[in-house]
Amino acid sequence: NKGCMKMYKCCIFDLDGTLINSIKAIAYSCNLTLKKYNLGPIDEDTYKILIGDGYKKLIERALIHCGDTNLENYEDALITYMEYFKIHCMHEVKPYDGIYDMLNFLKDNDIKIAVLSNKPHAQTVENVDKIFGCGYFDRIAGEKSNIKRKPDPEGAIITANDLDVNPCECLYIGDTNTDMKTGIRAGMDSVGVTWGYRDRKELEDFNPKYVIDHPSEIVDIIKSTVLVSN
Repeated sequence: NKGCMKMYKCCIFDLDGTLINSIKAIAYSCNLTLKKYNLGPIDEDTYKILIGDGYKKLIERALIHCGDTNLENYEDALITYMEYFKIHCMHEVKPYDGIYDMLNFLKDNDIKIAVLSNKPHAQTVENVDKIFGCGYFDRIAGEKSNIKRKPDPEGAIITANDLDVNPCECLYIGDTNTDMKTGIRAGMDSVGVTWGYRDRKELEDFNPKYVIDHPSEIVDIIKSTVLVSN
């Protein structure tokens, strides 16, 4: 491992539960899907546990939760969900308090910013562009068929390579165990955020470098951290 510069050069963010609160859009689209099979609805708090590993896993978990343990409706539900989600993926989606200020600080200090999500790529781009503006982030990547989903580190490593930074110069920021595994496996310092869809204990169980309660703490980390050269 090459010696790293004594500062972070890049922040890679999970999207849902980290930058934006999109639980209403996901719950709305999934409940419409379940209704087709006379299943559901599922409440938002339950969706916070079901999501995080891509939409195929979400549909599988939602169907099982509602009693379709043999997944009889699975293949049809995948198609139905994506039809609804394409229409409703912006439904009541909002950034969390403090996100804009934190991101603007990073941009003002020439720290690259990227999004890496398990949400389908087109909807990831739509969410980010509509809330933050086109071209605001240096790189946006959602789920694509040719790149392994998080917690596989492939997407995070590709992001770092594309932005010409060493993984050890990156913070990887997210709200679930999937994110903590992704950052750690990619050789990045992981930051668990408690304002998202999972609790502090879930994050701490995976030993991230930091666990934070407000986006402003990312600014504090950037200001105070000196990376030791390897």
